[in-house]
Amino acid sequence: MRQVAPERDQDRETADTVRRCAVTRALRPKDELIRFVLGPDGAVVPDLKEKLPGRGVWLTAARDTVAEALRRNAFARAFKQEARAPQGLDAQVDKLLAEAAISALSLANKAGEVVFGYAKVEEAIAKGRVIALVHAREAADDGCRKLDAKLRGKKGGTSLPAVRVFTVDELGLASGRTNVIHAALIQGGAALKVLAAASRLERYRKGSAAFRNPNELDTNNE
Repeated sequence: MRQVAPERDQDRETADTVRRCAVTRALRPKDELIRFVLGPDGAVVPDLKEKLPGRGVWLTAARDTVAEALRRNAFARAFKQEARAPQGLDAQVDKLLAEAAISALSLANKAGEVVFGYAKVEEAIAKGRVIALVHAREAADDGCRKLDAKLRGKKGGTSLPAVRVFTVDELGLASGRTNVIHAALIQGGAALKVLAAASRLERYRKGSAAFRNPNELDTNNE
């Protein structure tokens, strides 16, 4: 029986994990892009979970790239047919990413992998359980610096990520509490999913400049 060359296996694996951005034409890992499909009415629909049927078009997961796709009518060209991309699609994607991050935070709360409130965060830091801090976007810089310094001191000077994509209201929605300013993610799989979702949202809002230069892979898979 003929053996498949290891190089060919590697090429197939690469093709399954990267896609080409329809605006920049750069190849990127799939987790750095957003998939879009056409709905039955010909409207462009974001497919964040990559499960909707039909041919997909991929864009770098950056708000300015989605806005550029709208300006350049890139969806119609990529789908090779009429595609109605609604104005404000970039804002719609932002809302969906925010909802996904809030949902992940809520699930982490139910799993006991997040604590809310300044005192609870200090206690979790002291116990060495924190993998990341969460500060509301409205949080005062002084309070954030104090908690960041406490965590850095506990970790021997090592800086850990701090999430600042949620508003006070969004933290309240995820926690079931009011006026939540600070939170901490505790070791566990649900907490890691919060970090991934929040990082995706933060990069999207920062725009394409937040992404590293893509590797120029030798594949035409789109």
